[in-house]
Amino acid sequence: MSLSIILTFLLALVLFAIYVAVVVPYRNPLYPIAGPPITKWFGNHMGPVLDPAISNRGIDIIIRRYGRSVRIRGIGTWDDRLLTLDPLSLAHVLKTPEIYEKPWQSRRIIEALIGRGILAAEGQMHKRHRRVASPAFSIQNMRALAPLVFRKGTQLKDRMAGLVDDGADADGFVALDIAHWVSRATFDVIGVAGFDYNFDAIENEDNELFMAYKEMFEISLSQGKLWRTLLGIWAPVVTRWFPDEMQRTVDRCVNTIHTTATKLIADRKEKVLEGQRTGKPHPGKDLLTLLIKSNLSSSLTPEQRISDEDMVHNINTFMFAGSDTSSLSLAWTFLLLAQHPPVQTRLRNELIALLPNSQTDLTNLSTEEIHSLYEQVAELPYLHSVVRESMRLIPPVHSSLRVAMQDDEIPVAYPVHMRDGSIKEGMRTVPIKKGTYIHVSIEAFNLDKQVWGPDAWEFNPDRWDALPELVDGQPGLFSNILTFSAGPRSCIGMRFSMIEVKSFLFILLTNFEFVPTEDRIIKANVVLTRPYIGGRYEEGSQLPIKVRRLRKMD
Repeated sequence: MSLSIILTFLLALVLFAIYVAVVVPYRNPLYPIAGPPITKWFGNHMGPVLDPAISNRGIDIIIRRYGRSVRIRGIGTWDDRLLTLDPLSLAHVLKTPEIYEKPWQSRRIIEALIGRGILAAEGQMHKRHRRVASPAFSIQNMRALAPLVFRKGTQLKDRMAGLVDDGADADGFVALDIAHWVSRATFDVIGVAGFDYNFDAIENEDNELFMAYKEMFEISLSQGKLWRTLLGIWAPVVTRWFPDEMQRTVDRCVNTIHTTATKLIADRKEKVLEGQRTGKPHPGKDLLTLLIKSNLSSSLTPEQRISDEDMVHNINTFMFAGSDTSSLSLAWTFLLLAQHPPVQTRLRNELIALLPNSQTDLTNLSTEEIHSLYEQVAELPYLHSVVRESMRLIPPVHSSLRVAMQDDEIPVAYPVHMRDGSIKEGMRTVPIKKGTYIHVSIEAFNLDKQVWGPDAWEFNPDRWDALPELVDGQPGLFSNILTFSAGPRSCIGMRFSMIEVKSFLFILLTNFEFVPTEDRIIKANVVLTRPYIGGRYEEGSQLPIKVRRLRKMD
């Protein structure tokens, strides 16, 4: 190759780089919109937007200075994105998934861990997953799970009581990693409720399938290196050819889960088909059985059904979403209650008033009695306020990302601030070109002081008795917050999560007192918002809280 050809190639490469770095941003329709400055050539705004340790303050400053529709910088000068806290804009983005999908980068991370189930699927494939899964998540089927959740909650209570009795200090307290223990309990719940599979994780951690999930979601995610994650997104073939220890762990865990899930599906499908042949339907009420029955229903055409491989992916998805998110919601709620003793006491008094004959031992209750008791628990007003407030303040999913699949005009309800300092009062839409990323900051939306009031960052369950008027205009599947998202892709398992959270709070708060330790607990965005001890991140996610038995009631 001659020198002139090489020089020509290098010149073309330089010109292309200049075009991408300088011309592309200028031609982006977001360019005229105001946004925080960039002080470095390769600088970005991802820190204050994605780090839950600073994102509430960072986004609050950005929104106050630049309005509710803001241009922010992503990974390069060509990557201008829209960060919006405009409720009309967010509703449009979340309710039109045919235009705004999860980026392929996000889907690749999800698929590498749990496959292309309902969480990673897009378009017609997602509609197919949702159509098949929806009957399994009906109100009737979810309420039928209450006795199971109560049994596992009682088992966790007994296990914690033993730990307190064995290790209590002079004041009767013992420090327990509440995140660890509620995670084991929610694994047990989703195992039995989801697949009629008993992990028995509350009592031990020897189950191979449980350990595979635990390693993949806790160890691999918490201790993974950023550069390896990026390499896995942009050049997955490299990570497959040259796996590090973390990649080998993920591969081993995925293989274990896939093998077990495949056997579960084959066994359950055969039982369902046998029931159809004999006229005696398989009596299973777990989500997998209901999913298979729905998928084999005559009301679905062959094109509307999902494959057995898709079933495997959905098992992984339900295990992840059905245990990890609920356990984190519970863990953060216990921390907030420990930090606010008057709220804990008031809530406990409301819960204790429901106890049959003022007894905390619920093991002798019949299935019908548990159903009746849970119906009362679910309707307790202060419990509902505490749960809503906890999920508003610390949503398990910190933020999400969407990408425009076509040019679009996003409607706005608030004036748009421009780069030149002007404010467009009459501007009705923000233009978006195909390929633009939209940041859906769930935490910032839930903590917006201009909507929720000056105490929006504080834990105040009483706010739900007198909400500001602006709250009514906020989108959200649950209580005008985005914790369970909104629109066609909102969380299908919301009812299941609420049963777990409220049941576990009822059982544990009527048996134990919770007090914070001296550890400084921080939040980190590791797929989900997880707790860590400040200065001890390398130890993995943990949330120690001091626990003491309540004195027996007269």
